[in-house]
This record gives sequence, structure tokens and C-alpha cells, in this order.
Amino acid sequence: MRGAMTKTLIVGGVAIGAGLVARRLATSEQVQRTWFARSAKLARMGARVGGTYASTAARKTFASAERRDELDREREFRTAEQVAAELGQMKGALMKLGQMASYLDDGLPEPLRLALAQLQSDAPPMSTDLARATVEAELGRPIDELFVEFDDEPIAAASIGQVHRAIIRSRDADGDAVERAVAVKVQYPGVGDAIASDLRNADMLGVLLKQSFGGLDPSEMVDEIKIRLADEVDYELEATNQQLFADFYRDHPFIRIPEVVPHYSTKRVLTTELAHGHRWADMLQWDQAARDRVGEIIFRFVFRSLYRFGAFNGDPHPGNYLFHDDGTVTFLDFGLVKHFTDDELDTFGSMVKAAAVDHDAPEFRRILEQIGMLQPGAPVDTDEVGEYFSLFYDTVRTDAEMTWTREYANSVVRHTFDRSSPISQYATVPRAFVFIQRINLGLYALLGELGATGNYRRIASELWTWIDGPPSTELGRAEAEWLASRPVSVAD
Repeated sequence: MRGAMTKTLIVGGVAIGAGLVARRLATSEQVQRTWFARSAKLARMGARVGGTYASTAARKTFASAERRDELDREREFRTAEQVAAELGQMKGALMKLGQMASYLDDGLPEPLRLALAQLQSDAPPMSTDLARATVEAELGRPIDELFVEFDDEPIAAASIGQVHRAIIRSRDADGDAVERAVAVKVQYPGVGDAIASDLRNADMLGVLLKQSFGGLDPSEMVDEIKIRLADEVDYELEATNQQLFADFYRDHPFIRIPEVVPHYSTKRVLTTELAHGHRWADMLQWDQAARDRVGEIIFRFVFRSLYRFGAFNGDPHPGNYLFHDDGTVTFLDFGLVKHFTDDELDTFGSMVKAAAVDHDAPEFRRILEQIGMLQPGAPVDTDEVGEYFSLFYDTVRTDAEMTWTREYANSVVRHTFDRSSPISQYATVPRAFVFIQRINLGLYALLGELGATGNYRRIASELWTWIDGPPSTELGRAEAEWLASRPVSVAD
């Protein structure tokens, strides 16, 4: 899988990267743009894209079917080049939203994938002086007073901030002084302002999506993206979410979540326990049995968090995992967490039950129309609707061992971007499903790269609340023992 380290945001008919994009930021002014200047850029981009779309439509009126296809391809190239050119000059949310590219392999229309590939880049760290000054301003004391040691060389640098190793002095349960290794995430100065500026203009994203995907109503989707990206720059919110996950998974047999250090955390600095482990590329060299275990752990983490905890970390990509020799996995980065209501979880469950368990196409269609994913009374066959929307459930529809493959993951992406089906003209993505789509495509790509094998219907049945199946694997039995040992107040 190319671009495995790229964060990817899947929003129904379009995949939007949120990967490593920040460049060296010496001062906050370097990432800030005036609202008027950024708005003007978006207006120019919209006008050019809209003009391209309109001129192509006019030329297609008298064209043959073959010529209409050719005109569509030409429009895709011109549109892709226009969008990439503008986003490549901007920072903040729109730069993040523009990074589509190689993670999607052949699922994304080729012109758009190639044109936007240029937006991917590694993130050079901010200067040492700026990083130290930011930490000191946020925590209110000099670095040398705050930390026993602080490593000026960051261990990770991404689109919003960078991470430094450090050592703090604290007290254990007995009151004795101890030293703790921590990870200090420092937000780039000005990034919050740049993203806030971009989010005022995010409706332009809806215009672009609407032009590419006929039946799509992008309003709720764009609103959800605005909320989630605004959340991502709030390290206090991230600290709260990470600690909620850490509390839920405390003492878990194979899932680890680093604890937050609250007295060293603010809106722009987040300090947590330091975790060491193997990265994704190293883990891929392990034997297949070990990779099967990793795949099952990631799957269990995603869907136990969703169905039993009512939330998930919406960022499934390899940079957010550390793998340990004892067979456990550490999960990192809780900046993009979505919490679901009971009604939303009931809806997700009823859809899975109708599509994957009961194979009830009429009931599945009824639910799709009720939640607004399919226009009521759309002139399309109900069985075809079932097949079109239930592709995501193929791996759990049959009680049998299966192997995740890259081909399957790519077929799901291609299906998501397929505009040829008449059903796609009557489909949209309600707000609650924006990040469900993202995590499905991201997770499937990871499991496909692992080539993970197992009976995922039985594994899923353990996690589905309406079945609550018995343990079906060694990991399932270990997890069942953990669940039985938990206090009633935090049990599922």
C-alpha cells in the first residue's frame, strides 16, 4: 500500500487526506493568512472549477457517447490541476483536506490522484527555540524547571504539531519521588488560527464534492468535517478523549493507551506517558501468525470502541500504532475522536443486522431511506440497493475463515468512487456516517496490507451488542476474562 503513513479522511464520496503537511514554522505569522486573502483564493478556485464544469457540460450537449467520456476525463484533469495548485499554496485545514493521493491506490480517479499527490510532504520540525518558547509559554515555567530532561530533537512531526521526549519528576502511589519518561506534543504556533480561517470557507469543499458526485448532499458532511477539524487543534479536548480511552482499556490484555499527564497539558501542549515499540514497517516483517494477531487486535479495538464504548478514534493509519514483542499494541493520537449517541449506535447495529446477519434487503433499504442515506422511493431495485450498500459488510456476512487482501480494500474504494451506478445518484452521506466511512476504508486498507486471516464474522459477533457472542479466538478469551474482572461501573 503506497502512502501507508498518510492520514486519510473518507467522507462518503470523497477521500480527504489529513496527513503530514506542515512545513517549518519559524513564527506564527508564517502559517496565518488573512481571512480575505484566503477567501479570495477559494473564490478564484471555485470560479475556475465551476467554469470548467460548465464549459464541459455545454460541449457534451452535441457530443457522441465516446466523446462525452473523453470530455469528462479532460475535465477531471483540469479540475484536479486547479484544486491542487490552489491548495498547495495554503496551510491549515484546506491543505489537510487536499491531500488525497497514494493511500487510495487505484480507487481514486487517476487524474485527481496524480495531481494531488504533489501535496504530500514530510513535516520538518519547527525550530528548537520556538518549540521551547511554546512549551514555556503554555506551562508557565522555564524548560529546565519543568523537566529533568527535554530532548530538542522531535521524535515525530506532523501537520499540527510535533512530539518531543522528556523526563519529569513526580510521585508514585506511596508518595516517593520518581522520574517518568513522557512524550510532549507541541502545537505549531498559528495553526489554530489558520485552520479557523479555512473552516470559514469550508463550504467551498461542498461545491467541489457536489460537482463530482451527482446525488451527494454535502451540507451535513461539510458541517461534520468543520467540527472534527476544529476539535483536532484543541489539545485539552484530545487529552480528555485519550484519558477516557485509557480508563476504558485499563489493564486490557493486548490494548495499551498511554496515560495523560494533566499538569503538563494545555490547549497547545499535550503530555502523555512515553511509549516505545516497533513501527508499522518493522512489524510487516514479522511472520504471518503475528500479523494475523495484529489485524485482529486493531479490528477489536475499532469495533469494541464503537459498539461498547460509543466512540472511536477516527484516524486508522500506521503512524498511530506501536507494536510490542509481547504481542500487545499501543494506540496513539486521539485528536480526532467521534462520540455517538445511543440512537446512532442502534442505527449502525440495525444496518449490520439487516445486511450481514439477516440478509434482509427490504429492511436494509427501509433503514437507509429512514436515515437519509438513500432518497425515499428512488427508482432502483431493492436487491441491487442491498448489494450496493452492503459491500462494507462482506467480510462479516459469512461464518467462515477469510483473508483480507489489498484487492478487496481497493475494490471498496473503487466502489465508493463509482459514479456509474444509478444508485449513486440517489445516495448521500448523513453526518453520523462521515467518519464511519473513513474508518472503514482506512481499516480495510491496513488489514489488506497485513493479509490478516481469521473468522471475522465470529470475532465481530463478540463485539456486536445484539449478539454478544462467545469468545472465538485466544484473544477473545483473554478479552472475556478482562471484561469479567472489570468494575461494574465501567463494564459494558
